[in-house]
Amino acid sequence: MAHTETPTPTPLASSVQYCVCKVELSVSGQNLLDRDVTSKSDPFCVVFLEINGKWSEIGRTETAVNNLNPVFAKKFVVDYHFEEVQKLKFALFDQDKSSKQLYEHDFLGEFSCTLGVIVSCKKMTRPLVLTNGKPAGKGTIMICAQEISDNRVITLSMAGRKLDKKDLFGKSDPYLEFYKEEEDAKWMLVHRTEVIKNTLDPIWKPFSMPLVSLCDAHVDKTIKVLCYDYDNDGGHDFIGECETTVTKMSEANDVVEIEFECINPKKQKKKKTYKNSGIIVVKSCKITRNYSFLDYILGGCQLMFTVGIDFTASNGNPRDASSLHYINSMESNEYLAAIWAVGQIIQDYDSDKMFPALGFGAQLPPDWKVSHEFAINFNPTNPFCSGVEGIVEAYTACLPLIRFYGPTNFSPIINHVAKFASQAIQQEAAAAPKETLAKSVLAELPQQVVQYFKQRNLPPVNSDPA
Repeated sequence: MAHTETPTPTPLASSVQYCVCKVELSVSGQNLLDRDVTSKSDPFCVVFLEINGKWSEIGRTETAVNNLNPVFAKKFVVDYHFEEVQKLKFALFDQDKSSKQLYEHDFLGEFSCTLGVIVSCKKMTRPLVLTNGKPAGKGTIMICAQEISDNRVITLSMAGRKLDKKDLFGKSDPYLEFYKEEEDAKWMLVHRTEVIKNTLDPIWKPFSMPLVSLCDAHVDKTIKVLCYDYDNDGGHDFIGECETTVTKMSEANDVVEIEFECINPKKQKKKKTYKNSGIIVVKSCKITRNYSFLDYILGGCQLMFTVGIDFTASNGNPRDASSLHYINSMESNEYLAAIWAVGQIIQDYDSDKMFPALGFGAQLPPDWKVSHEFAINFNPTNPFCSGVEGIVEAYTACLPLIRFYGPTNFSPIINHVAKFASQAIQQEAAAAPKETLAKSVLAELPQQVVQYFKQRNLPPVNSDPA
């Protein structure tokens, strides 16, 4: 087995609900084409998702050195939309250079299908084909799908002690592989640690993964841990193995470590005096919950929506059709469209629907001084607008009364919102930690904005114009 040091449903107006869940995909290959002259191929897999008729890369695995039958440790987590046709392509390449450009590497074959087919099969093996549609030798790809329905995450800190020496001119370069048993009694690789060079007492970096990935969320399910000595040619030496469960590993904490004998079955059979090939140590094991955005909403979380509008001169004259602020009674300009697109979604999570709307980068009457934080309703003591409609009304009324200027400086508005946030964090929180709440909201909501700008080929939201 090769190893390298590698670098919820949303209700719609029609009462129909999206069927969305997260699916984890595992990939392995068999009998891949050999593109190297003096050794075997060094394969890696790239996964693409078809978006608007074009293939978009969603990730790639590590590279398996000198291996025509790779089992990749890297997993791909994708959102499965039951009501959509989500076409995926799995392409394998032989790594020849350190370049990230795929044309720099030898093509080994590909396979395309829908995510729905993979989910319905759970595990599938299919032949690889070349770009001309012909078979890629006897090469096949195996894809396994598992729904991530449990939000628990396990974090493990592992170490080794007095492991067997495997290198002639050194000690060992150990790494660990974790396996779970599948329904067909076969073992699936679920995680691989980094390699620790030239030591018999390694301490690996702590790592986290979904509990469902490690043991299908069954804490008493057997987990097999294999220890290897890494070799550059891909012929890694087996040191030993042990079996455990999450229940057993959970006994480890910052004070108490849990130890397992690392056993090499072949050595154990040959030598009567054999004891073990070292000790595998669980230094700590922690299980936490990875709360979703929906968890916070169901826990009573409210969102405060503040609008900041760029009125700098770089936006162009609002009477010019090329301006993002173009005044046109027949249709909305790009700023209004963005306000509607984001505001209509966020307003459902705010009980009073009163939203502050601020502007920056404009000269204001009557003295025409530049302001980088002003209420677009010209009421500094009460910048709140009633609903998205109120924001639109205030923006439309404000536009002809100001002069576009500059520079692009939205830090005053960010500081303005930060003051509200600092006050809110003192209030009673939703049913989960506040730090995680902030990360969850920041991670999920901006996608609405990003998607909006991508669809219209507009500049990034952090450029000028903002």
